[in-house]
Amino acid sequence: MQASFDDLGTPLQEVTFCVVDLETTGGTAQDGGITEIGAARYRGGELLATFQTFVNPGSRIPHQVTMLTGITQAMVANAPPPDAVLPTFLEFLGDAVLVGHNVRYDLGYLNALAERTGRSRIPNRTVDTLPLARRLVRDEVPNCRLGTLADRLRLPNRPCHRALDDVLATGDLLHFLLERAGRLGVLGLDDLMSLPTMSGHPQAGKLRLTDRLPREPGVYLFRDGAGRTLYVGKATNLRSRVRSYFSTDDRRKVGQLLRETTRIDHVVCPTPLEAAVLEVRLIHRLEPRFNRQLKTWRRYAYVKLTDETYPRLSVVKSVRPDGALYLGPLPSHRSARQVADAIETAVPLRRCTDVPGRTTRSGACAPAQLGVACCPCAGSVTPAEYEVHVETVRRGILVDPSVLLAPLEARMTALAAAERFEEAADVRDRAAALASALRRQHRFDALRRAGRVELEVDGTSGVALDHGRLARAWRLTRAGVTAVPLPLDLDPCAPDSARPSPSPGDPVPAALADELACIGAWLEKESGRIRVVGCDHHLDLRVPTMPTFQVGAPPIASSG
Repeated sequence: MQASFDDLGTPLQEVTFCVVDLETTGGTAQDGGITEIGAARYRGGELLATFQTFVNPGSRIPHQVTMLTGITQAMVANAPPPDAVLPTFLEFLGDAVLVGHNVRYDLGYLNALAERTGRSRIPNRTVDTLPLARRLVRDEVPNCRLGTLADRLRLPNRPCHRALDDVLATGDLLHFLLERAGRLGVLGLDDLMSLPTMSGHPQAGKLRLTDRLPREPGVYLFRDGAGRTLYVGKATNLRSRVRSYFSTDDRRKVGQLLRETTRIDHVVCPTPLEAAVLEVRLIHRLEPRFNRQLKTWRRYAYVKLTDETYPRLSVVKSVRPDGALYLGPLPSHRSARQVADAIETAVPLRRCTDVPGRTTRSGACAPAQLGVACCPCAGSVTPAEYEVHVETVRRGILVDPSVLLAPLEARMTALAAAERFEEAADVRDRAAALASALRRQHRFDALRRAGRVELEVDGTSGVALDHGRLARAWRLTRAGVTAVPLPLDLDPCAPDSARPSPSPGDPVPAALADELACIGAWLEKESGRIRVVGCDHHLDLRVPTMPTFQVGAPPIASSG
């Protein structure tokens, strides 16, 4: 049973709890036996039904167990065996949330019994009143044993090591703890299940900042006392994700982030796609101090094929209207240099920076002397002959990646066959970087050339793209279309709607790359659910077939 966000967000007053307690012969779940099962179903604080039965464990009850529980051999002699009791108990349990005081103990016996009888383990979600009590009332009691809690908290029922009596006492404790937890903003089942780890957090007092967060997709913003944005994130369930910072997220920066946070704002989005896009735009605009990813776009780099008589590759930070061919943007200067090295390994472009016809050399440059570059400084290549290599690079980037990747694959295989594994691995890594850059470039070009595109998702929502950027979103309801305006004023670059569709190889602005990557990944993931309603031009995100080069894999395992 996999809980959905809607299930986990159910208000506690609407959740059905089934409190359970077992009496056993002792030992472990594998070798011990169940002597009594008690259970009670609650909803909205009301006791709905109870369940109690003796169970014949099939073995002798130790004397010390009888002294503790009062259950004798005679009391269970005519009781049904465990495999006969289990189906009736499971029917009583249904899909309720299973509750116990140290519930792992009782659940261990029940799961062991289920497995012995050929059933699957009990899938119900569980709530344990023991860790809840440790978090909520530990300072008020000497210990958190059920008997101590019932006595000190003056619960109506008291435990006595009999299943149903202990169940009723645990039920009283559960509702006492629910009332206490409500003061911390615990309103839904997800809040309750995560509370044991949350309320021990040093910043648990700030949980109140999450009270207004809905269980919907969107973007959240942590802000400090001066209103500065500290961190921006996206979530499919805003409340659950933000509250997780107080429990499961133990990254070093989270502690400092929570210490500085005084306000948590949010923006609800129709679907996770809009949340992802808005996250990109906000991080680009605000550059929050605690965000690392998506904040480095100003450091993106390009591989540039220069526009001159003997073109060469260079790594640059920005693009210019100079007629050159640009591949990118790529995440860093280092990654761009690796891609350029891969292309130069496949095609012998010149590598020296001398200006042909202006620089006088006494001899050929080192790459030309080694035979890995076709440089004019060697005096053996004409512009027409060199242009063949340039066209190979252009074709590999714009049309057919195999003309660049196939030579790399062949060289890698040859090096591996010669047992020059380190060199083969280096070629493999360069080829992997180039293949990744080419896939990304082809996807970007396809999105931008498509112009305005309207898509419908499963008949429930829709989005409009403008040259690859998210322009509009809407929900499809019984009443019709509900438009959802997006804060497009937060875009880091101007809209493309007034521009002609770009041609293959037109540079992608660095500020646009993250959003294009986000849209492209979403289209690939949700392709089976999307219907194209309208499109200015053809939208085809298929990437030309190319070998796969997995970094870290053996160099010879590179075919795809």
